[in-house]
Amino acid sequence: MSGSLGKALRILTVLGEGPASLDELARRLDVHKTTVLRLLRTLADEHFVHRDAQHRYRLGSRLFELSSRGLEQREVRAVAAPHLHAFNRAHGHTVHLSERDGSEIVYIDKLDSHDHVRMASRVGLRGPVHSTAAGKVLLADLPAAERDRVLDAVAFTARTPHTITDRGAYLAELDRVRGQGWAQDREENEPSINCIGAPVRGPAGTVVAAVSVSVPTIVAGYDQLIELVPSLLAVSGAISRDNGWRPTREDSTA
Repeated sequence: MSGSLGKALRILTVLGEGPASLDELARRLDVHKTTVLRLLRTLADEHFVHRDAQHRYRLGSRLFELSSRGLEQREVRAVAAPHLHAFNRAHGHTVHLSERDGSEIVYIDKLDSHDHVRMASRVGLRGPVHSTAAGKVLLADLPAAERDRVLDAVAFTARTPHTITDRGAYLAELDRVRGQGWAQDREENEPSINCIGAPVRGPAGTVVAAVSVSVPTIVAGYDQLIELVPSLLAVSGAISRDNGWRPTREDSTA
């Protein structure tokens, strides 16, 4: 990667965290202001960034356009959309569709709850694999060697007092997820938020995404959320079948 291209991509990454001035960008990148300004002008000409009235730089419209097109090109997102909308209409809770990127999950779709309590998550947001129901679902199906490589990069940071922070305990949790076919996050990633997740499979039968339902405890308790597991498994199975998965007799009786 050329030096200029690398610096330009780093500028976009920093602006992804929020608006920044020229001085702030130069300091964050440890690059002279004249170099940063030259790159910003090129990015602005192509509408990847723009400067607001306070002389702070923000991500531009071209980047959002490309992001939208990228999401449209994710086939599983398009396949899942009608099923997620139907589930959301029926139950009214926040629904996410996630994929794994290394040792993190990435939300590729989200439908908000119907009540007044909204989740702070958004499409494109990343989360840890070890403390989320979606992360557990996406790791549980991996071959042991690949799973171990992913876990080597996980710090097992305590997100709440309920987070699993021991690798051995987490592996035991993945065994349970693999056996029962779904995962739970009982206030492990965020305080007062419970979540359940189920796998979406591709034509080869491997897990390619996860559908999860998140509910604040002030809206519904954990026991009420668990009652949705059969419906969640039904919708993730329907998405999997539309995505090309054909369950074997063994899958049907597992």
